[in-house]
Amino acid sequence: MAVAGRAGSVKPVPIGQLAGAKVQAYVWPTNMDPARVGFDPESGILALAITAHPDFDDTPLFDEDQDGDPANDGANWHSHWVVLVEDTACGAGLKVRDVSPGRDILPATAPHLPIALDSPGMSPILDGSTARITVPIADTEGVSFDAVTAELQVNSQGEAPLLCVTGIHDVMSGDLSLPGRVIVEHSGH
Repeated sequence: MAVAGRAGSVKPVPIGQLAGAKVQAYVWPTNMDPARVGFDPESGILALAITAHPDFDDTPLFDEDQDGDPANDGANWHSHWVVLVEDTACGAGLKVRDVSPGRDILPATAPHLPIALDSPGMSPILDGSTARITVPIADTEGVSFDAVTAELQVNSQGEAPLLCVTGIHDVMSGDLSLPGRVIVEHSGH
């Protein structure tokens, strides 16, 4: 994703608690079924996100800043799979789908929050005006996607919807029509 400024230069201001915490995100909504990465089938829009949020760490299996503590890395840019669904209670009309761990299907690397969020540990690269990430999923040729810069916020009451999309800054297509296509590059060997 090419961005207008320096990729990764804008992060939320910490507020010191989860309730009301803001999240900055580079998001690639796709037309892939959420079941492809371990969520409930046909449960919403599967999106890949690169996020930063200094008030909480939702990647307990990974130590992004390599300081020996895997529980203090939310402020560093990291990857997630999320399932988005419509919700008029959220400023931009979308939320990360609320779930009940133990009842809804979640991937093995999900941080066990009550939302459809996975922390797969794919490392984003933010370089100049580009945000990019390599996704190791087979059989994706022809998958459609879009590119979005967005802001999210944790509900201050700690109840559903837990994580709302509160603002969409830019959409590659202008209308979330998913015009991007995954193509397979064939080497000349």
